[in-house]
Amino acid sequence: MTAEAVPMSVIGVSHRTCPDSLRERLYVDDSEVAAVIGTLRIRGVREAVVLSTCDRVEVAAVFTDGEMAPMTVATALGAPIGLRGEQLAPYLYRHDGGAAIRHVFRVASALDSQVVGEPQVLGQLKAAQRLSQDLGASGPTVDRVLQAAYALAKRVRTETRIGEGAVSIAAAAVARVQDLHGSLSGRSALLIGGDELSIMIARQLRASGLGELMVLDRFRRRAATTATELEAHHGPIEDIAAELDRADVVISGLGLGRYLITADIMEAVLRRRRRRPVFLLDLAVPGDIEPAVHRLDEAYVYDLGDLERVTMEGRSGREAEAAKAEAMVEEAVVAFDRDLAVRDAGPDIARLRAHLEAQIRDAVGGGPDAESVARRIAGRLLHAPSEALRRRAAAGRLDEETRALIAELFGLDAGTKGDLT
Repeated sequence: MTAEAVPMSVIGVSHRTCPDSLRERLYVDDSEVAAVIGTLRIRGVREAVVLSTCDRVEVAAVFTDGEMAPMTVATALGAPIGLRGEQLAPYLYRHDGGAAIRHVFRVASALDSQVVGEPQVLGQLKAAQRLSQDLGASGPTVDRVLQAAYALAKRVRTETRIGEGAVSIAAAAVARVQDLHGSLSGRSALLIGGDELSIMIARQLRASGLGELMVLDRFRRRAATTATELEAHHGPIEDIAAELDRADVVISGLGLGRYLITADIMEAVLRRRRRRPVFLLDLAVPGDIEPAVHRLDEAYVYDLGDLERVTMEGRSGREAEAAKAEAMVEEAVVAFDRDLAVRDAGPDIARLRAHLEAQIRDAVGGGPDAESVARRIAGRLLHAPSEALRRRAAAGRLDEETRALIAELFGLDAGTKGDLT
């Protein structure tokens, strides 16, 4: 088998293919995964892992009906929010076989995230797999690909500096907050939305001594998930006016296409705060904070570009490290393909060994030591042939002609070939 022939597909939506407003509604909480997998099973899906993050909602699965796979996923993801499969289907991407493996490798290595190199996605992918295993929905095909993805992600973290860019941006944000407020003890922050970088910054603020943290979102279940992760409080976006009054730090990343915080709103907030300064970080695209807020005294507004400019690496450095990581992904796909090919030799080697051990047992005439003697002799005799078979498999040259020759040389029944796995 080759990577292209692996019967796995990845189907879903991401920040590249789907409007934020729709992707946010599709977010699947852990408590809802069982229902999604239940729908997939009804439609014949044998293995499935559901990954739901701020950047993507996707299903990695083995489908019995490949042609209907996109509609199967669209139905499973759309049903909880009252969306018909045909309404969601146009926003879906689909990767099969080798392309699916490459996609999973890139996701695990944080190369397909909005903030390249962010560290959360690997943990989220592992958690999704564990949940699938708990629900009895995991299987050997998807699990094998995920294990290879985890090994690659670890190498990418170790051998490149891709993660330093995201970390340095978060550190720069915390440093700017501390420049304004000094000690964070007793300070409060407001997180609006919950993209990966926002959560990373909030986590670092927590680690630096931040007091209270409130999470607001348009979707209560996502706000609750983010708040649990950050040990914070949560509420609906409608509470924004009251929460702004209390917040010394505001991190916003919803990107609704309209300003959540206007100059008029912020001026009123500052009056109620008796002009106590506020640090505002706008990570949304398009922005959540009206540009006129910059002109207000005691409102200190930064965006992602501002933070990039104060980091040493900047965008160009992250792009160079990302290019290294992309090359590692391609190498890993080739290695995975080679490993699959080598596995193809396994049944043939096992069949040859069993045949040779039986012949040796007959030759030594039985006895208490016949079994162990047969194993030792067969192991020694078959070491070189086994390695040769593995090399042929890795090179894609373990064909039917080779198998027929082995059968003829060793006296095997040519009609009982090993199963390819």
